[in-house]
Amino acid sequence: GVNDFFNRRVRWVEDIHSWRQKDFWATPLEMLGKGQGDCEDYSIAKYQTLRKLGIANHQLRMIYVRARVGRSGDSIAHMVLGHYATPQGEPLILDNLISTIMPASQRDDLTPVFAFNSNGLWAGETSRSLADPTQRLSRWRSVLQRMTTEGFL
Repeated sequence: GVNDFFNRRVRWVEDIHSWRQKDFWATPLEMLGKGQGDCEDYSIAKYQTLRKLGIANHQLRMIYVRARVGRSGDSIAHMVLGHYATPQGEPLILDNLISTIMPASQRDDLTPVFAFNSNGLWAGETSRSLADPTQRLSRWRSVLQRMTTEGFL
């Protein structure tokens, strides 16, 4: 599906090498045009593609996490996409590090920090939106504006 499509066709590359910026959030078209992206780019592309396929916005959240990687268990900042069957339900995790889609409870390598979509911003395990994500997340606002210009939204 959508998770496999992006995981197989896009090579993971740090923003500094792709975009000559420390942290750049690419649109799906920008990412596919280069054939490379980082975790935010994968999450945004999967989110927007699933939205285009009719998945409701309230069922999807991009989730910033701390991910333990490698044998040392070092923790890195990472983003995944969560699909929620119900608002308070356990999300399924779509990730570029591990291609198998699993419930969050089976991803003990991930610790959620905050989540967002086009309608809300959540901290940790909070079920109620805390803020307007376009006001709090300038990179999200910027990528939405570029997607609108591209005719993607």
